Formats: sequence, C-alpha cells, structure tokens
Amino acid sequence: MKKIRIGLMGFGEIPRHIYRLCLNNDSIEIVAIADIGRPEILHYLLVSESSSEINVRLEGNFLVSKNGKARIMMGGNPGDIPWDIFNLDYVIDGTNKYNNPKEMQKHISAGASRVIITHLPTCTIDRIVIVGVNENTIKSSDKLISAGSATTNATAIILKILDEAFGVECAMLTTVHSYTSDQPLRDRAGTDYRRSRSAAENIIPNDSPSPAWIQKILPEFNGRIEGSALNVPVPHGSLLDLTLVMKDANTGKGDVLKEMNEAAKKYPNAIEVVEDPIVSTDIIGNGHSVIFDSKAIMKSPGKMIKTLSWYHTSFTMASRIIDVIEAYNLVDKKGGVK
Repeated sequence: MKKIRIGLMGFGEIPRHIYRLCLNNDSIEIVAIADIGRPEILHYLLVSESSSEINVRLEGNFLVSKNGKARIMMGGNPGDIPWDIFNLDYVIDGTNKYNNPKEMQKHISAGASRVIITHLPTCTIDRIVIVGVNENTIKSSDKLISAGSATTNATAIILKILDEAFGVECAMLTTVHSYTSDQPLRDRAGTDYRRSRSAAENIIPNDSPSPAWIQKILPEFNGRIEGSALNVPVPHGSLLDLTLVMKDANTGKGDVLKEMNEAAKKYPNAIEVVEDPIVSTDIIGNGHSVIFDSKAIMKSPGKMIKTLSWYHTSFTMASRIIDVIEAYNLVDKKGGVK
C-alpha cells in the first residue's frame, strides 16, 4: 500500500508530536522537514522530550527511523522549499505564522497537493475540519485546510452532542490554557499589555478566537456563543470551562453524563470520559479532543449547566491532524464527498 507522504514546515512542538506519532503509523511517512534550526538541535529536541525511548538517528541532514528517511532543509517561509521534488501528498505548516490563504497557497505553488495548518486560520479557507463534528463534509477538492485548535475541537464537539440531545440556547466558554511559545517568560514589551507579562508568573486574561470560528463551523450557534482565555503558568495541560444555558430546565447532570458516555463510544479517538479526580499533568500525552470530567458537572437552579473538560493542546492537535489526513485519504479513494 502506498504511504501518504508528508512534509513539515516548522519542526516545533506540534510537528514533533506528529513525527513521533507517525513512527508507528504504517500508512503515513514524513519525508521532508523545513526549519531554521540546526539538524542536530532538532534531533535532540525530538528525542529528549519524548516520554518513551524512540529509535530515530540523525545521518547528515536526514532523520532516519523504521518509518523511513526525512530530509531536513533550511527554510522558514512558504515557497522556500520546492515540495514537488518530494512528491508530497500534504504539507503541514506548523509555524503558526502563515495561517491565511495567500501564504498557504505558496505551498501549493511549490508542489504540495494539500496544506494543513496546525492552528486556526486568520480568514476563510477551504475547510476547517473538526473530528466528530463536520468531517462528513470534506471534499477531494479541498486544498487549504485547518484542523482547528484544541479549544475549538473540544467546544464544538461538546456543543454538537448536547445541542442535538437536549437543545442549547447559548454558551459561554473559558479556556484555562497552558502558556504558549509566543509568550515571554519574563516581562517584556510587546504589542499587547497583558501578554507582555511573564507567562511563568501570571494568570493572563486573553482573547479566544474559538467562539467566532465555532459559529462558522456550527452556524446554528451564530450569535449564541462567546468566550475568552486565561493563560496560566503551566507548560502542558489545559481546561475548558463550558457553561451552557439549556432549552429544557429539566436537563440534569445525569442526562449530560449519560450522553457524553454514549458519545465516547461513538468517537473513541476524540472523546474520553474520566471518573478519577484528575489534574492537568494527568492528561499529558492524551490525544483526545475532550477528556470529559465526570466529577465536575454542575447544575444551577435554572437552566445552566457547567462542564469541565481537559486536553493536552499540542498532542491533541497532532492527533487530530493525523485523523484529518486519514479522513481525506478515504475520500480520495472513494472520490468526492465522504
């Protein structure tokens, strides 16, 4: 069986997770990596941060494993790399800098068949695919693709499940998010007041783009969802605090938990329901979009229900991107719409 051939633009946290996940994937091969870092440093990070020992060696400018050889090249911008010489099926842009159609198209012009970005786009592209929500809409003609963000994935799938089961009038989300690589470790002047403060020392209120994109992915929630983020001083492990106003005041905690348990059976790769009293470090290395906390459901005297769900942001996104690639592979084999 012909393997899906992938090139990585940027070898940051999410692309490194993708590489490691593909080591044990018989259908996907990483064949090219573009980054501004030195190959020996990239190899060092890949191996040293792995939770288990991985057999990947550096031979010149190649990462070599049982899954094949990946050429490492110097390049940091779309269009820098002639992807056509690698006969690629996908380029995954993990830079989080080039999230608009104009920049993504440069990968296509350089020989990529499709481009997937590891974050939300800045404007409309061919498709944002949220596994468990709208993967049935994908088409072979899609070229510029996003798998959303970890917060968008978690929120959208919970909203879809509970709205279809009980009806949701409106929603408010707060993502309690691990700090990100674009935040300073010490106070440093930036373009935003609060994001100029030390990520390692502060809880920092932040905007979240997820509500706006959820309204595009789930148009029935247009004007009915809002939210924000709190970046907190932990390196891994995030929490979604989602408050829902239900249409039926009789919808209770037990009803919500039962529905989420059923959803976990339907989408075992995307949803997990946990009964243990977990904390953020317990979900590191867990690739589910939603790790639903069964002990944290709250019900107000009226129609409000609060849920807490966990996710390991970068590992979740790596897992979903692979799911999206495999979903497109099935569509391509069938031709047309999934």
